[in-house]
Amino acid sequence: MDQKEWLTARFEENRPRLRGVAYRMLGSLSEADDAVQETWLRLNRADAGAVENLAGWLTTVAARVCLDMLRSRKSRREEPADPHAPEPIAAGAAAIDPEQEAMMADSVGLALLVVLDTLAPAERIAFVLHDLFAVPFDDIAPIVQRSPDAARQLASRARRRVRGTANVSPADLASQRGIVERFLAALRTGDVEGLVAVLDPDLVVRVDAAAATSGRPVEVRGARTWAAGAVAFAHMAQVTQLALVNGSVGLVLAPGGRLSRVLDVSIKDHRIARIDIVADPERLQALDVAVIDW
Repeated sequence: MDQKEWLTARFEENRPRLRGVAYRMLGSLSEADDAVQETWLRLNRADAGAVENLAGWLTTVAARVCLDMLRSRKSRREEPADPHAPEPIAAGAAAIDPEQEAMMADSVGLALLVVLDTLAPAERIAFVLHDLFAVPFDDIAPIVQRSPDAARQLASRARRRVRGTANVSPADLASQRGIVERFLAALRTGDVEGLVAVLDPDLVVRVDAAAATSGRPVEVRGARTWAAGAVAFAHMAQVTQLALVNGSVGLVLAPGGRLSRVLDVSIKDHRIARIDIVADPERLQALDVAVIDW
């Protein structure tokens, strides 16, 4: 095996980890694969023979590429494009499809991706590398151009944002979670009776103009009335997960890891009594979304 073949083989061994790191930093599979591809190009330009810890070197380079991409994204103030998968360097590598991206988002946690998307680029890099991949702060510091202590503070701020703060006791939070989990399970399977079982008979659902198909705010009253129509949106529930919304258990809809809708849920007497469906960007930005049981 010559040097080029050896280098390619070692890179492919590290590709899954690099892709996982990049996806958590960027929230997009196509952007993650772009970052991995750029890491491969930089490896080819480097003196790989002088690298003692290739896995660590690759992770560092990928993180720097992701940091540049996050900063560029923020300066453009636009959503990351995701038109197609880049050309793979290895034969047989699979192209990205929506189902693959949905599976990756589900494995990471939509709520986590949503919260990560609100962080400053350096905070996101420090948190992902340290808390999710156990990279020491001494190695993170040069990537974010901070001291190790400052990198630690970045991760700490991000961690507080990710975890959030519940406004109810642990017991009440567990109860809320169970109710909302049953609600989501019924919604995903189109089970009208299952929905009705967890809804207050006098349920009130408010849908803001951005979420309503009519483009005008909508209010629906009555558990069975709303449940009968809600099952038509079972496909959307597949990319919906539990999250902490303003300190209570709610739901986030985040295709591709980017927040699209929030279901702000109110529970009374162990049933869901009110649901506010929010899609207006300004209202979404004002919500405090965090991960449950992080």
